[in-house]
Amino acid sequence: MKIRASLIVRGRVQGVAFRHHTARTAQQLGVSGWVRNLSDGSVEACFEGEEADVLAMVQWCRRGPELARVDELIEKRDQHTGEFTGFQVRG
Repeated sequence: MKIRASLIVRGRVQGVAFRHHTARTAQQLGVSGWVRNLSDGSVEACFEGEEADVLAMVQWCRRGPELARVDELIEKRDQHTGEFTGFQVRG
């Protein structure tokens, strides 16, 4: 079953290559969507794909890359839309 998960990740998540590592991990898992920095210092992401792969991405975001410190992760699950063809880092 395919699902969609939207996340807001708060903590020390900008300036630590969080977006780059998220994109690389998503590509390795075959997950589509996007990730971007927000002006308040948090990171927002949207993942679509097979349920196990999307859940693996959510788990990965709970830790992030080595230099990150995740203080809070807000997750919203939704229906898969199929609107993404790959994974991209946005502004």
